[in-house]
Amino acid sequence: MGCCESSLIAVKGQDHPQNHSNPATAAAAAHHHISSDSPGGAALDGATPAFSEFSLADLKSATNNFSSDLIVSESGEKAPNVVYKGRLQNRRWIAVKKFNKMAWPDPKQFADEAWGVGKLRHKRLANLIGYCCDADERLLVAEFMPNDTLAKHLFHWENQTLEWAMRLRVAKYIAEALDYCKTEGRELYHDLNAYRVLFDENGDPRLSGFGFIKNSRDGRSYSTNLAYTPPEYLRNGRVTPESVIFSFGTILLDLLSGKHIPPTHALEMIRGKNILLLMDSHLEGNFLTEEATAVMELASQCLQYEPRERPNTKNLVATLAPLQTKSDVPSYVMLGISKHEEAPPTPQRPLSPMGEACQRMDLTAIHQILVMTHYRDDEGTNELSFQEWTQQMRDMLDARKRGDLAFRDKDFKMAIECYSQFIDVGTMSSPTVYARRSLCHLLCDQPDAALRDAMQAQCVYPEWPTAFYMQSVALAKLDMQKDAADMLSEGAALEEKRQRGGKGS
Repeated sequence: MGCCESSLIAVKGQDHPQNHSNPATAAAAAHHHISSDSPGGAALDGATPAFSEFSLADLKSATNNFSSDLIVSESGEKAPNVVYKGRLQNRRWIAVKKFNKMAWPDPKQFADEAWGVGKLRHKRLANLIGYCCDADERLLVAEFMPNDTLAKHLFHWENQTLEWAMRLRVAKYIAEALDYCKTEGRELYHDLNAYRVLFDENGDPRLSGFGFIKNSRDGRSYSTNLAYTPPEYLRNGRVTPESVIFSFGTILLDLLSGKHIPPTHALEMIRGKNILLLMDSHLEGNFLTEEATAVMELASQCLQYEPRERPNTKNLVATLAPLQTKSDVPSYVMLGISKHEEAPPTPQRPLSPMGEACQRMDLTAIHQILVMTHYRDDEGTNELSFQEWTQQMRDMLDARKRGDLAFRDKDFKMAIECYSQFIDVGTMSSPTVYARRSLCHLLCDQPDAALRDAMQAQCVYPEWPTAFYMQSVALAKLDMQKDAADMLSEGAALEEKRQRGGKGS
């Protein structure tokens, strides 16, 4: 991990107050800060960050200045609104949707829309985590889903088609996402289709959070072929909750047939009882006719011409839930992808007691080791002149001493406060203080802050294994397992180097 002062810039709106000099930021300031433990967040594992405002510089840095190499949207650079893959300074992967210039001319209106959708938090959504309004730039930021779209897995697959049980799971999970959004007052979803269904690191399907906001303030809500558009939208140009149900019906057709069949054509086949003709031939008959019939009947109800005759979201979930099979089989197995790593693999090199404690994420053992090591590793990291031994210096060392006592006595909040006083003076840079404060943040359930301190410890002492080990623990707490494994390996490599004649542990 490259480390310098700029690496420690926090995500805007989370750790540093934004400048409220423009209407969008002023609008953001008017909203309450949205936490991942909001009502819908109970379904999440706590790793989803709070919704916040990003600066354009943050997002340019994350996407390598919006490099065309990082475009992940299906239509590439030709799309009016392009989606990029990016990585924040805290190493979290994100998806960034860059709107066409002047798509939302009023920054406050865009900010209000974004904050409204940003309140949604659910494990069936690719949740929005932020937005950016800068001059005429409008961007949305969401969790990145690394395993492609439903369209890719259904229409453009390479190694294996989606098995029937996985198709049923997709239908149920997206129905659950829509039902949750209805309970939260966000029933309208624009252009629901197979490209809006994304697969996360564990292979679970999620509904893209980008679809809750139109591509432009006055633009069309549907970009697909008119044959797939709800009939009432063609009549009056308005999206209603019933329109979303119609679009869900087209996704059910996609799951059944493995093709993008126009609803009118599919309905003729259903009414003609040509069920086997409609089914995806690549399934090779590996499905229960009763289950396929139930899904077809539900699709037919969703595609009714009259909106009032379509089912609601609760009906969708109630119909699809009993059809679920292979509930004990993880989605990644059914998709045929590698499992998201739960823990860093054991590095090839042997680990010291500190390395082993960090690999186990044993915070108690890490605490004991840091107490015993004291400041042995700080030797040589500071060269102080006689003039620097002032009263301010004595006060600073007194703050560190009080921090050490609090750290030893496991009063971690007090330790953070005292160590912060020491650090803020800036006369001395102590990697041990940063490591100790990093552990305090971990014990106070603040992994982002812990990661920043561990990175700063590396800045002060670039070849200190403990700095890498503490980064490994923080990254693992942030559910960034591959990065955690990389940091553990780097720390082990530095220890091996030291054993051959480097600086002490």
